[in-house]
Amino acid sequence: MGLKKDHGIVLRGYPFGDADRVVVILSPNHGKLRTVAKGVRKTKSRFGGRLEPFTHVEVGLYEGRNLDTITSVSVIEAFPRLRENLDSVMKGGTMLEAADAIAVEGEGAHRLFLLMQRGLRALDRGHDHPDLIAAYLLKVAEVVGVAPSLRHCASCGTPGDHALFSFPAGGVLCEACGIAGAARLRPGVASYLADLAGSDFTEMPGHNASFSGEAMGITRRFVEYHLERQLRSLALLED
Repeated sequence: MGLKKDHGIVLRGYPFGDADRVVVILSPNHGKLRTVAKGVRKTKSRFGGRLEPFTHVEVGLYEGRNLDTITSVSVIEAFPRLRENLDSVMKGGTMLEAADAIAVEGEGAHRLFLLMQRGLRALDRGHDHPDLIAAYLLKVAEVVGVAPSLRHCASCGTPGDHALFSFPAGGVLCEACGIAGAARLRPGVASYLADLAGSDFTEMPGHNASFSGEAMGITRRFVEYHLERQLRSLALLED
């Protein structure tokens, strides 16, 4: 046991005892960190609001048997403009929830951390494309290693804007490889999904309102299928 430093983005927190709070942080170096902030729920807590979700912090930690105790906190990036817009907060919440779902304690999460950081920065700077979350989730799938095949049939590899999409098969299918249960896409949706997956958050493809709902629906079902869990924050975005 001893003192150490780390940094990461706060994913969430929950009460622990009468005055403490468990703070879950995504560290690029060590994956998901479960830490305890002593007395943070008291009015005069020295940590103030520095341990709220979305905040990129550097923390001093005292190693414990089960939970490390936070001894110091400094803010690296606060994403203040994101917090002023409810829609951005909800979209950012989906980013945090997806990262929380796949991060593992004790395993480095450099790619996932950078992806989430880029997504939050895009929201904070007003790059709020209507399909930003679909693009983010497709990139999460790539980080996990289950990126869907969108420009080639997932079974035979034939290129094209295929009209069938299978969650267990891992992406689009040509008519010859179609299987029971595959969803049928409208022409152009598969290519639109591929453009979203390959885009940068600050330079998204032109928004196609007629594709948005279908693109988000397919993306959500695909990611939840492979994560084997529902993302509750997505239900709020779709209400």
